[in-house]
Amino acid sequence: MSAEFGGRTGLQGKLSQWLRGRRPKQAAPDGGREALLLAVAAAGLPLAPAAHPGSGYGCSCDRVGCPTPARHPVSFAWQTQSTTDRAQIERWARHQPQANFITATGMVHDVLDVPLLAGREALERLLADGVEVGPVAESDDGRMLFFTLTRGTPEDEDEWWPCELDCHPETMDEHPGLRWHCRGSYVLVPPARLPGDDGRAVRWVRGPEHALPDPLSLLEALTDACARHVGEEPGQVGAWPLRH
Repeated sequence: MSAEFGGRTGLQGKLSQWLRGRRPKQAAPDGGREALLLAVAAAGLPLAPAAHPGSGYGCSCDRVGCPTPARHPVSFAWQTQSTTDRAQIERWARHQPQANFITATGMVHDVLDVPLLAGREALERLLADGVEVGPVAESDDGRMLFFTLTRGTPEDEDEWWPCELDCHPETMDEHPGLRWHCRGSYVLVPPARLPGDDGRAVRWVRGPEHALPDPLSLLEALTDACARHVGEEPGQVGAWPLRH
C-alpha cells in the first residue's frame, strides 16, 4: 500500500514539475512582444528595460508618486545598458515579462516627438509628397513619434550642434510642441503599456523595418503641423519652446 502510494506521489510530483516547467510559456504575453522587440534591435535601435504600469495609474518602481509611471528606464545606467544584442534582449523579455522597453536616442537614431493630431496631419502630408518616412509610433497619451537618423555623435564635441528643440527626460514639460530626442534622452518603444485600466499603449503605425530618414526631411512638415494645431490639445503651445 505504501509503495503504491509512494509511486502515485512520485508520479504526481513529476507531473507537477512538468506543469511548472510549462507554465512560463503559457503565461507569456500575446502579440509577439519578444519578436517586436527583436525587430527593433535588428534595426539598430538600442534597448533597455523600463518600468511597467502598477495598480491603477501607478508605476512598478518603488518611487512614491512616480512622476512618469511606466515611462522610465529601470536602471540609472540605461545609457550604457542599452543594447541591440539579441541574446540579452531575449533574456530581458523572458525574465521581465511585464516590462516596457525604452530606446536610447542619439546613438544611432533620434526621435521627433509631436502632439498626436499634428503628427497624423504631418504623416499624411509627407507620404502624399513622396517623402521617405521611417518608423512611426503612436502613443495613447497623445503623442506621435517619428524615428530618424541621429544628427550624429561626432568625435570632436565642438562639432556637436545643439537645437532649441532638444529634449531630455528632465525637460519634457518645456517641450509641449515638438520635442527632439537626441543625446541623453529616450522614448518608449512598442509594444509598451501605459498606466490605467483602459488598455492604453504605445504601438507602431509604421514598423522598424522602414529605413531611418534624415530628420531635416521631416522637420518642416512637423513644425508646420504643430503650429496649425496650437491650442487644440491640452497644455500645447508652439512647436518652438519659449525661454523665460
